Amino acid sequence: MGSYLKQLSSKASTTSQFAYKHGSAYYKSLLENNKQYIAPEPTVQKCQELSKQLFYTRLASIPGRYEALWKEVDYLKNAVKKRQDLTVEDLGVATLFAAECYAWFCVGEIVGRGFTFTGYYP
Repeated sequence: MGSYLKQLSSKASTTSQFAYKHGSAYYKSLLENNKQYIAPEPTVQKCQELSKQLFYTRLASIPGRYEALWKEVDYLKNAVKKRQDLTVEDLGVATLFAAECYAWFCVGEIVGRGFTFTGYYP
């Protein structure tokens, strides 16, 4: 165990030295390669303007997303109407989707409560 910790410490030291030596050069090259995205005047007003642009751009995308939602709902309605024509592949995809929804909502809720099933906190 002691040799493992010594090995791990040595690797961590080597990695931190590498980051110390080359981190500045990486930072400078990153900024240089992406300078078209950097605001020329980094003022509070410019940041507020960019924030508003992002907000209203997202707001403007809602109608497109709304149309896409209803296209998906129509596809689902048609699939339910023609459920006799469904293939095993379609049923498998639907089952995986249902399992994913279960995992996101139910299992996530259990994890969020600290792995308690009753919600009781002792």
